[in-house]
Amino acid sequence: MTFIFLGSVDISIQVMKFIVCNAVVFFQLHSSFRAYWKEIYGNTWMTPMEVVKVSVPSFLYVLQNNLLYLALSNLDAATYQVCYQLKILTTALFSATMLQRKFSRTKWFSLVLLTIGVAIVQTSGDTQGGGKEASSEGGMEQNRAVGLFAILCAACTSGFSGVYFEKILKGSSTSLWIRNIQMGLPSIIISLLTVYIEDGRVVAEKGFFVGYSHLVWLVVVVQAVGGLIVAVVVKYADNVLKTFASSFGIVISCIVSAFFFNFRPNFAFLCGSSLVVLSTVLYSKPEKRQRRRLKATVLPK
Repeated sequence: MTFIFLGSVDISIQVMKFIVCNAVVFFQLHSSFRAYWKEIYGNTWMTPMEVVKVSVPSFLYVLQNNLLYLALSNLDAATYQVCYQLKILTTALFSATMLQRKFSRTKWFSLVLLTIGVAIVQTSGDTQGGGKEASSEGGMEQNRAVGLFAILCAACTSGFSGVYFEKILKGSSTSLWIRNIQMGLPSIIISLLTVYIEDGRVVAEKGFFVGYSHLVWLVVVVQAVGGLIVAVVVKYADNVLKTFASSFGIVISCIVSAFFFNFRPNFAFLCGSSLVVLSTVLYSKPEKRQRRRLKATVLPK
């Protein structure tokens, strides 16, 4: 069995995003090393408070991963998947409070539908009834209260960190690529410390890249590119739309699995997918005021 440090994979993803962002900034400055160094130096070393500001999502990301591990250790898979979808609602709540974004009743209803739909899709394959008992018999006691508390905290940190990052991106003139570089520095440092605190001895024995294959490197590249695309979506759209895109991604991945793997969609999956599609249609539906404005601009007087 091949052993891989998930922490090292996370660091590889962070480093690859950091390299790509630096390369973009370098080419944006017409491949001038002097201009590139001036830009990076001025936005990192000369602005330490900006780096500290963007380190908040990095710290929350590490905290969120540990909370998810704690929750998964104390909950069955179905409860874990359902409760974690509350991050959709926490994202909307933080968007409303931190960004003063207004949501109509229809949009709130669509968000609730999306949460329910994604939860049904994620648990549609869990047909085994003895998940929790099996894990308990495996020698590890589960504390349901601790697991529920951890998953709720993870949902809140997910929503807060996403909206906080959106506020930082849209609240200043600093470019998206510079922001990712600023956030990449503390992310790499925190991830490195986490790996060497938790698995330092084993890493020293087996190496940092133990178990890496062409497939693992492909996953690293895909995740790095995906992370940058998410940042672009947050910059030019918002976190709520990002959650809709992620939810559609879950449904699409299940559909692809039906063609290439042994996944067979059941009735629950079809119901959940329908709710995801319905919620997207409801959320994208223009408000009454917007429709009146559109009619006023389109129809001749």
